[in-house]
Amino acid sequence: MATTSTRLSKQARREQLLDTAVAIVRTHGTDGLTLVTLAEAAGVSRPITYGHFATRPGLLLALYRRLDERHRAAITQALQDAVPDAGAVARVISAAYFACATDMPELSAVSAALKGSPEMEAIQHELTDSYTDLMVTALLPHSGLAPRALRLHCVGMLGAAEAMAAELNGGRATEGEAVTALTDLILGGLHARANR
Repeated sequence: MATTSTRLSKQARREQLLDTAVAIVRTHGTDGLTLVTLAEAAGVSRPITYGHFATRPGLLLALYRRLDERHRAAITQALQDAVPDAGAVARVISAAYFACATDMPELSAVSAALKGSPEMEAIQHELTDSYTDLMVTALLPHSGLAPRALRLHCVGMLGAAEAMAAELNGGRATEGEAVTALTDLILGGLHARANR
């Protein structure tokens, strides 16, 4: 094992380790990611990886948070650039969601590796709440629903999007089909009460 001679700040080293962890998961899956394999791949000593993450679940949780932050940053930017109408906003949300599913398959792999972890359940709930809030904020100007009702619709849409992402990643749907289906679902949900 070769150690790097470059001295990085603690934050820069953490980012380097997380970049390396993404590469390991992409190449070898989550089973190939341990604190030891991370140290070897990053060219640092084992105590450095243990100092940053302490345990393998700690590493996986940090990686999950980071991937989710990147996903939310991408959708936030896409929404800022979107034409402010319901169809465009729904399509941006859908396209960004499935771009993440295809561009960052590591997010699903890390999530699956952490199933059953109480810490992961809490983090997933927190991140789902944050993502739902982002959707509600983007869609509220285009909806006839009260904010609370729209939020519940967004929770349902995210559940449907997760199921569609599984179809996409399993090769049973194309990205275009998934984007169209979720866009239609979002648009239908925006005016559900008005159609009754």
